[in-house]
Amino acid sequence: MATKTDLDSFRDPKLARELLDAIERLARGKNVNLMEVCGTHTVSIARYGLRSAMPEGVHLLSGPGCPVCVTSNHDIDTMIALARIPDVIVTTFGDMIRVPGSSTTLGAERAQGRDVRVVYSPLDALAFARENPPRRVFFLGGGFETTTPAIGATILTAHDEGLGNFFVYSAHKRTPPAIMAIEDDPETQVNGFILPGHVSTITGLAPYRPLAERYHVPGVVSGFEPVDILSAIARLLAQIDEGQARIENAYERGVLDEGNVVAQRMIDRVFEPCDATWRGLGVIPGSGSAIRPEFADHDAARAFSPDVEPTVEPRGCRCGDVLRGVIAPDRCPLFGRACTAEHPVGPCMVSSEGSCAAYFRYQEHSR
Repeated sequence: MATKTDLDSFRDPKLARELLDAIERLARGKNVNLMEVCGTHTVSIARYGLRSAMPEGVHLLSGPGCPVCVTSNHDIDTMIALARIPDVIVTTFGDMIRVPGSSTTLGAERAQGRDVRVVYSPLDALAFARENPPRRVFFLGGGFETTTPAIGATILTAHDEGLGNFFVYSAHKRTPPAIMAIEDDPETQVNGFILPGHVSTITGLAPYRPLAERYHVPGVVSGFEPVDILSAIARLLAQIDEGQARIENAYERGVLDEGNVVAQRMIDRVFEPCDATWRGLGVIPGSGSAIRPEFADHDAARAFSPDVEPTVEPRGCRCGDVLRGVIAPDRCPLFGRACTAEHPVGPCMVSSEGSCAAYFRYQEHSR
């Protein structure tokens, strides 16, 4: 584990200056797009002003790295429909209750009397199921590979305890297929990826290798401090300069090349790959995590068929284009006008890890 002194070194202004000089040197004569696909990277880049520190010709794009943001409107509408079933308890992580569905939010449903509760762990939802045996308890499971193992372990526990009133709605996503989908998108031109540190602690490096082998695009796993991110950018530019495409690990203090094998086995034990719909990216084959049939008794999607309203996207909102890296948040006509942190229209402004929220909070659009 990194000590305070270690972390201070990743914020060292002298080292940051050296890396910026290297980036300036490597960027000469180039016009490249580098994309981060982690919401925490998005926030760090905005917080430390790294985008404005880039030399001309180096463009930092934000990708589909916010788990709340990429959850499709249909999934949000289904979660809201589950909350309307009589005598249920719906649990979810905090940002999800504010994300607009086609006509309302989970937060608005709670204000109308639905039992919607914010939890910090799926184990909290499991405790509600134990304490309320007559009531059905739903956990709305979203997120990437980072959160999936804990939710899988919770399903296993409920299965072993015979808790027939505990259900999970799985809207989990797998990150590598989305990165490949970005490369297949003709509207998005990405020359290198700053790969997610948190996700990579679980997956390791192997799932990203098709990016280099099939598309000849480099990727570097990065930590979250300024020097981490600048180092990843410098490494990407060095590979591009050399005409190389490799997957590198620049976050060795947090990520093993093989990842967390125990967590990987937990995911494979409880979930299986499935096609999933991503906001902005559409249906990506094999990018979701469906609950395996042997745990169907805890699968909300199999056990219930709520009346889900027709999906309607927010009018004028270009969150999907932001998530694809096609536009910057301030190019959306609603940004900072109809859509603000106090009155968000789309999920990219709702979530603390959303690109629009980061731009708005740190006023990147005014630089």
